[in-house]
Amino acid sequence: MIARVVTVAFCGLDVRSVEVECAVAAGLPGLTIIGLADKAVSEARERVRSALHSLSLALPPKRITISLTPADLPKEGAHFDLAIALAMLSAIEAIPGDCLQETLAIGALSLDGRLNAVTGALPAALHAAELGLSLLCPQACGAEAAWVETTRVISADTLGRLIQHLNGQAVISPAAPGLVFLQNPNKDLADIKGQERAKRALEIAAAGRHHTFLVGTPGSGKSMLAARLKALLPELNAKEALETAMIHSVSGLLEEGGISRSPPFYAPHHTASKVALVGGGRKAQPGEISLAHNGVLFLDELPEFSREALETLRQPLETGEIWIARASAHIRYPCRFLLIAAANPCKCGICIKQSVPVTRPPIAARVRAARRCQSLRFSAHDGIHSNADAHGKLLTQTCALATEAIGWLHKALDHFQLSSRGYHRMLRVARTIADLEGSDTIEKPHLSEALSFRPFPASGETAKQAG
Repeated sequence: MIARVVTVAFCGLDVRSVEVECAVAAGLPGLTIIGLADKAVSEARERVRSALHSLSLALPPKRITISLTPADLPKEGAHFDLAIALAMLSAIEAIPGDCLQETLAIGALSLDGRLNAVTGALPAALHAAELGLSLLCPQACGAEAAWVETTRVISADTLGRLIQHLNGQAVISPAAPGLVFLQNPNKDLADIKGQERAKRALEIAAAGRHHTFLVGTPGSGKSMLAARLKALLPELNAKEALETAMIHSVSGLLEEGGISRSPPFYAPHHTASKVALVGGGRKAQPGEISLAHNGVLFLDELPEFSREALETLRQPLETGEIWIARASAHIRYPCRFLLIAAANPCKCGICIKQSVPVTRPPIAARVRAARRCQSLRFSAHDGIHSNADAHGKLLTQTCALATEAIGWLHKALDHFQLSSRGYHRMLRVARTIADLEGSDTIEKPHLSEALSFRPFPASGETAKQAG
């Protein structure tokens, strides 16, 4: 008797049917898996054998052969475990063979018979729907696969529970789809004061998905602006959300089977290789540009990326897809994303310079007093214990400026052309100086001293020239 179960092999987002055949014949006892299986699939025989043993099911002392068809298609991953186990159970008549004729099975097995989650449940469910089959999968994948309403999804936590269902002893209800997530961005352009031209550029970029290149000195707000672009983008429609979810499914990034309607935002580090950006590797996994499909890809410090990595972005930017060539197959991933790049105007701009003052031992008591003052000030804010931790609105709220200091500060900012980051750094230092003197407000001398700790051009300009 030969038992057959249908499962799938993944080639990127493309899903191909694989028929698992199990033959039990007379001969030396043994279990053999054939059909161009990789190491993970070959090891399935030990996982399946142990899982069946945990259910008190013994394999007959015969020669058992598992064939994965088509034989010339590479098979990778542990999701073949469940189909192999079901084919063996059907071959030894532990479950009726006709119950597997209209099903497609994916899932990984533990040694004790538990069904573990696998990647690609959503594409597998779509493929099952195309073939008119129901899907058997682990319980952890049920909510994800159930988004395909045209197929019946049966999910179980253990192999034993699934056997009871197939034998009609304890029927499992079809899985329900997971939640739809719509993340409310906690960063908005309204948080940024000024930068009207940059805001307008991002508005146009979001409206027409135009790629944008931000150039400015360190601390001018490039990363801050890019991080808030997501708040401008509309939520994904049903088709876009499904496309994005399929990519995240094969990458194992879907959480609790839910589908997000929020556009993805990815910001890889400039040390990322070309494979990390466009995809590839031994298993031809999707890269950052595909994970950012229908969303935003932010490349900060663009000149620091390797030229080889940047050159690989040329074609995907034009076509909205990337083809990964392999000897056995050509794998396609969609990558229609909005590219936001940022860079400094010159190499010397990446240096962050700061002078460090040398304190005198007699001021230790004042330092302790200033620290106590800051602890009381930020006691209601978790994770903030000192002026250096304060940022944004909290920094502004805690830095009350004297009347004469406001005018001097504006003049100093114009004269020394301080960046936003430099301004806030100076304000934090000034607040600490005021704390050391026990002052509730920041006075002109506090600002002047804080500004004097910053380096200036070699022309000999000092903070005193501002006033």
